[in-house]
Amino acid sequence: MARLVDDVVAAHLVNPLVKTRFEQIKDMAHTKQLVREFFTAGSGGPPTYTGKGMLAAHKGMNISEQEYLAAMDDIVGAMNKNGIAEDAKKDVIAILYSLKGEIIRV
Repeated sequence: MARLVDDVVAAHLVNPLVKTRFEQIKDMAHTKQLVREFFTAGSGGPPTYTGKGMLAAHKGMNISEQEYLAAMDDIVGAMNKNGIAEDAKKDVIAILYSLKGEIIRV
């Protein structure tokens, strides 16, 4: 999971549509920890997610549809790079799309 999250963040940091948002993160280690928890909890793993809900985490950021899709592309690319099974990728994509309303333009 740590490698997957590292790859997602690395992709975000070079993606021109979202990189400025990620370059501004002051405590990247903490952010990566929360993303690991989120993905692990979402995949049925034992860690509990200790971060904010998606709406609270993204409120006031005014994330556009293009930024959201760019971030999704980075996540899918990282899953492909790490050999994540198709069923698991579909589950992650479904979860992220279900949260779309709590991320875009809030």
